[in-house]
Amino acid sequence: MSPALSVQQGRTHRVAAIAVGALSLSLVASGCTVANSNHGDAASADTLRIVLQEEPPTLEACDVSMTSIGVVTRSNITEPLAERNPTSGELEPKLADSWEQNSDRQWTFRLHPGVTFSDGSPFEAADAVHSIERTVNSDLGCNVEGYVFGDADLTVEVIDPLTFTVASPEADPILPLRVSFIEMVPRTTSMTERVREPIGTGPFAVDYWNPGQKLSLVRNETYWGDAPEYSRADYQWRSEGSVRASMVLNGEAELATSLGPEDGAGELGVAYPNNETTAVRIQLEETPLDDIRVRQAINYSVNREGIVKALFRGLGRPAAQLISPGVIGYNDELTAWPYDPDKARQLLEEARADGVAVDTPIRMIGRTGQFPKVNETLEVIQNALSEIGMDVSIEMTDSAGTAEYQERPFPKVGPYLLVIQHGNQAGDAAFTARQYMTTDGFQSAGGTTEFDARVAAAGAKTGEERQEAYAQLFADEPKEIMQMAFIAHMNGVLAKAASVNYTPDSATVDEMHLAAMTRADTERP
Repeated sequence: MSPALSVQQGRTHRVAAIAVGALSLSLVASGCTVANSNHGDAASADTLRIVLQEEPPTLEACDVSMTSIGVVTRSNITEPLAERNPTSGELEPKLADSWEQNSDRQWTFRLHPGVTFSDGSPFEAADAVHSIERTVNSDLGCNVEGYVFGDADLTVEVIDPLTFTVASPEADPILPLRVSFIEMVPRTTSMTERVREPIGTGPFAVDYWNPGQKLSLVRNETYWGDAPEYSRADYQWRSEGSVRASMVLNGEAELATSLGPEDGAGELGVAYPNNETTAVRIQLEETPLDDIRVRQAINYSVNREGIVKALFRGLGRPAAQLISPGVIGYNDELTAWPYDPDKARQLLEEARADGVAVDTPIRMIGRTGQFPKVNETLEVIQNALSEIGMDVSIEMTDSAGTAEYQERPFPKVGPYLLVIQHGNQAGDAAFTARQYMTTDGFQSAGGTTEFDARVAAAGAKTGEERQEAYAQLFADEPKEIMQMAFIAHMNGVLAKAASVNYTPDSATVDEMHLAAMTRADTERP
């Protein structure tokens, strides 16, 4: 058994410290109105109004690794045992006060005493064990399970009301980090059905949800931690970025997310570095995409510099890998694939001469509101592929629609390209490599057994050896497999009213903590 390792840190509420700058953006004059609901719409200084780009499909706690869900649910309604500080990278206590390593497979967690769920029931080790079993070991097919754990089940055992153990089937040096993705729910939560509105220990609880109109959270007055300043948070959604920005400018909302530099937030626009990387995932098993020359041609056809400059207004940079700087395993020696349409045409002609059906119609699927200028980005890529001789059509859908193509098992519908956006909020390449680069990865379009073994070997390493092993994988995957055409490492932009104090950070796109938001001295418009 390895020497015991313990973690005990001061309990503080995380407030981001990443420096951000206000953008000087042009004002777009556009009016909009807030949808009415069956509940009172009279806003007060105690209510925080947030406008998102899309309505969450659910608030299910075991699916919080989906951005559209996590941005509302995570650490607002439900909470994890521990939480990674996006600035320092350290794993900090949340519902667990400490965790101690017993062996290379097992850890003991000790919970904070006196915590209750918003329904008044106590949070104990039995609830933590149930939450882990439900998220990882059940047949629900939770997004967190696929994103964080793959096919590996965990062994969990209650020791006493505030203590439990969790063990992985194989040695895993980052097991506590993985477990931090699991949001805690009561032991009474169904193991066989998803829950649209979960019960949690967080500072807020669901008050009402009018589908298509408004979602309202109310402060949990029995919250175990420091009480949030706002008593209510109202969420609405508008697909057009300029409309979201104008709602803040016109005093109809305090925060608007996922804006582009052209959306007109003016002096209220705040740019921040996020951890999202945009890419086109290529289905390797379908003709003509099963030929690496065709995949290389796709890469040569994408003008990454042009997309970042013209569409993203310089807010981002061309990507050569799926993770961003600051994530363990990031390879700072890689450069983006060169733009060379002539080389792309040559590769297609070589494949055609060998009998590859390069003229086969291919669908390119994107998600509405996935990131600013997503429609225009797909159109630019479609046009580039058309110019080199490929037949590609665009299909835009919502979160539920893209999930069918994003996660295994994939539908057998012919060749398709999927525009994805991956944010490694955990800070370790294990959460990218396993799901995107192995033959059976949750969101992987292909691979080799040899590469699978290298991914597994990298995951067992620690320290500098871990960094080097993952960095080498990111260098080798495009040469040996190439299931991606990377586009850009993205920057985020949100609009924030002067009445709110909030500093976005690299985790903001995936989780937006209401408790970190406070009222400024200025009067609300």
